Amino acid sequence: MNRKLKEKIWESLSSVTPIPVIVFILSLHWVPIPIGTTIMFLAGSGLLVVGMGFFSLGADIAMMPIGEAVGSQFSKTDKTWLVVSISLVMGFIITAAEPDLQVLARQVPAIPDIVLIGTVALGVGLFLVVAMLRTIFKIGLNHILIVFYLILFTVSAFAPRDFVAVAFDSGGVTTGPITVPFIIALGIGLSAARGGFGSQENSFGLVAICSIGPILAVLILGIGYNPTDSTYTPVELVNVITTEDVAEQYARELPHYLKEVLMALIPICVFFVIFQIATRKFQKKQLLTVGIGLLYTLIGLVLFLTGVNVGFIPVGHLIGSGIAASEYKWALIPLGMVMGYFIVVAEPAVHILNKQVEQISGGTVSQRAMKLSLSLGIAVSLALAMLRILTGISIFWLLIPGYIIALALTFFTPRIFTGIAFDSGGVASGPMTSTFLLPFAMGACESVGGNVLTDAFGIVAMVAMTPLITIQLLGMIYAHQTKTVEEIEVAGLAGADDIIDYEEESSNE
Repeated sequence: MNRKLKEKIWESLSSVTPIPVIVFILSLHWVPIPIGTTIMFLAGSGLLVVGMGFFSLGADIAMMPIGEAVGSQFSKTDKTWLVVSISLVMGFIITAAEPDLQVLARQVPAIPDIVLIGTVALGVGLFLVVAMLRTIFKIGLNHILIVFYLILFTVSAFAPRDFVAVAFDSGGVTTGPITVPFIIALGIGLSAARGGFGSQENSFGLVAICSIGPILAVLILGIGYNPTDSTYTPVELVNVITTEDVAEQYARELPHYLKEVLMALIPICVFFVIFQIATRKFQKKQLLTVGIGLLYTLIGLVLFLTGVNVGFIPVGHLIGSGIAASEYKWALIPLGMVMGYFIVVAEPAVHILNKQVEQISGGTVSQRAMKLSLSLGIAVSLALAMLRILTGISIFWLLIPGYIIALALTFFTPRIFTGIAFDSGGVASGPMTSTFLLPFAMGACESVGGNVLTDAFGIVAMVAMTPLITIQLLGMIYAHQTKTVEEIEVAGLAGADDIIDYEEESSNE
């Protein structure tokens, strides 16, 4: 087996292992899980580990090089209309086939799937244009974010109450494993090719801006449709008893996710072929590598999505409902924190972002520091999400103060950390959140008799919010440490100069 692939799979194993351990402990002492469902969960965990390994390697050798090549090519043209039109089309076709978006569309009532998917894809496409223009004209990211979040919260005041949480969730699920590597690489390629002061800062922020588009678009759609007849369809748990039943479930669902991933990758492949014909950017050997990388990406995403959708959704729902139905339902808060702390490192796109941050920053911001900051942020997210389920408080009481704090920090944090933080929000809320944490929240909400649409939905939005704060706080700590080191170095040089002056005076005497 390829050495790099082994390394990726081993890295994935170390990231995913805490989740099955937590589930196993809970099943022994708190929420008994049927043996068939347990076997299905373990099989899903295995597929998740292998799938993440293939996907990470595929993203490294295919998705990232394609995105960087397109970004660098954009910097060589002075035709703004060309950048705008290509960005709009790219954002639309990539998002429309994002697997996470397909899952969300099936769960949103009163609006046809095709209408919701088209609206979200258009939102991402338009805001990818905004993100590209910001990079080209070097507009401050914090100014863009403040303006559009003010617009976003103003529009949300007029949207149906049952629709607000779903709209904010759409901003997280659309920046999934297909779109994130491509968009991040696009920004890096464009900024690196343009160079100049602030090129590092401009490398990040595209995902952050693209996350706003679908939220705004879905809120406007909700106002237009006014889905007052929205109802929630409870999760249906499949009855599995034997290992044969488990195998049948995976065999039945595998072709479905193969089709979804193919639909997601084919537009990218078509775009890449057109790009290569027009620019001749890649040599024959590079084309072969990219082809192998796309194959790895396909295999990885199919295995990953099949594993988490088939194996994780039933277990998440059972655990959430079991704990909430017990006399210790307040334990949902600390348990949510523990699961949130560990589950974020199992998100495929998080590995991509952390690696790029370490490379762009020259190692000064390590992957370990990013993982810790993200884990702490998601732990807080899950605590707040569980608090909402238990108390029924409006999501606005958490989102508005959270975003005010996050936007205020942009004036005190190094600019590169602002881009990284707001990108992290979209990256952290990926398929693991929608296939394990969301069913967990739904099960808990059903057991306590809450409104699933207003109380359980919104967990993706919470996961997308807290990293904005924790990563920027990491930036402030980094800036303080850097300043302290510089002061010590300056003091040391001054001391050395005094010693030299003293030695010269002594020798003259």
